[in-house]
Amino acid sequence: MLAYFAVLGIASGVWLARIPAVKHHLGLSDGLLGLALLAAPVGLVVAIPLANWGVHRFGSRMQVPVAGVIAPLLAISLGFAPSMAALMAGLFGYGLFGGLLDVAMNAQAVQVERRYGRPLMSSFHACYSFGGLAGSLLGGLFALVGIGAGVNFAVVDLPLALVAVLAARWLVHDAAPAAGSAAADPHPVGGIWTMWTLPLLLLGLLAVCSLLGEGSADGWSAVYLHDNLHASAAVAALAFAAFSVAMAFGRLAGDRLAARLGSDRLMRRCGLLAAAGLLIALASGSPVGAIIGFALFGAGLSSTFPLLLSAAGNVYPARPAVGIARVAGLGYLGMMAGPVLIGGLASAFGLTVALVLPLLLALFVALGAGVVRQRSS
Repeated sequence: MLAYFAVLGIASGVWLARIPAVKHHLGLSDGLLGLALLAAPVGLVVAIPLANWGVHRFGSRMQVPVAGVIAPLLAISLGFAPSMAALMAGLFGYGLFGGLLDVAMNAQAVQVERRYGRPLMSSFHACYSFGGLAGSLLGGLFALVGIGAGVNFAVVDLPLALVAVLAARWLVHDAAPAAGSAAADPHPVGGIWTMWTLPLLLLGLLAVCSLLGEGSADGWSAVYLHDNLHASAAVAALAFAAFSVAMAFGRLAGDRLAARLGSDRLMRRCGLLAAAGLLIALASGSPVGAIIGFALFGAGLSSTFPLLLSAAGNVYPARPAVGIARVAGLGYLGMMAGPVLIGGLASAFGLTVALVLPLLLALFVALGAGVVRQRSS
C-alpha cells in the first residue's frame, strides 16, 4: 500500500516542479496557465463519486492498481502536450485517475488499519508527502541539467507505472459485509450522491478547514514573506519548504501519537499547534520567525486530514469508500478554494489579515476533534 501513496506523491511532485517548463514550451501567459491548471481539480471533483461507485462495484483491490498505472502514464502526456487544449485534456485525465487512485488507496488503507488493529493512515500519507518532496527534487534536478519536461516525465513516470503493477500482489481483499447488517447496505440513506449523515458532514467540514489551510500555505506562504516581510525570493521559498518538510515528518510520527494519545486528543493538539504556528508566523515580523511559524503550521496540520479520512472510512465499515469519497471531496474543494479565497481577502484587507482565516479554521479543527473519536474503529 505504501507504494501507491509514494507513486501519486512522486508523480505530482515532478509535475509541480516542471510547470514553468511546460508554460514556457507552450508560450502561455500567467492567466492562460491558471486557466489550464483548473482542469486537474475539475477532473478530481468528477472522480469522487466515480471512485465511490468503482470501489463498491469492483473493490479497492482492483481500482488501486488500475488507477495507479494510468495516472502516471497520463502525466507523461503533460510534457509533450502540443497545445493548451491538449494540456487541459491531459490534466483533466490526470486529475480524474489521480482522484480514483486517491479514494481507492485510502479505502485500502482503512482495511489495512483494521487488520493491524492500530493507526496507520498518517504513515501512508507520510509516504505521499515524502514522495512529493522527492518528485520536486527530481524535477528540479532534471531542470538544472536542461532536460525537457516530456523526457523528465517519461523517465520518472514509466517506472512508477511499473511499480503500481508489481505492488498489486500485496493489496488486501475488501472485507465482505455481514448479510443483513446495516453496514452492509448504506442505501437506506440514499444513493451514492446523497448518502450524507451528520458525522460525515462534520468530518467533511473539518476536512475543508484542514485542506484550506494547506492550500493557503501552498499559495501564500512565500508571497507573505516576500511582500510583507521583504525577504528575498530564495528566503521566501523556505517558508513553504519548511511547511512541507514539517508536514511530512509530522505524518511520519502521527500513527504513534494517535496510538498513544487517541485520535481525538491528537486532532485537538494538532489544531492548536497549527493555530499557534500561524500566529507566530503572522506576529513575528521577521522572516526567520515566519519560517518557524509556517513549519509549526505544517506540523500541526500534518495528521489532521489522515485522521479525518480514517474516521470517515469507518462511518460505513463495509464500504469505507463511501465516507472517504465524501470527506475527501469536500476537503479538496477547500484546498482549491483556499488560495483564491485568501487572495480575495488579501485584496480587500491585506494578506496578514487574510491569513487569520486559516488560523481560525485550525482552531475549529481543534474544537471539532471529538467527531474523530466517535467514528474511529
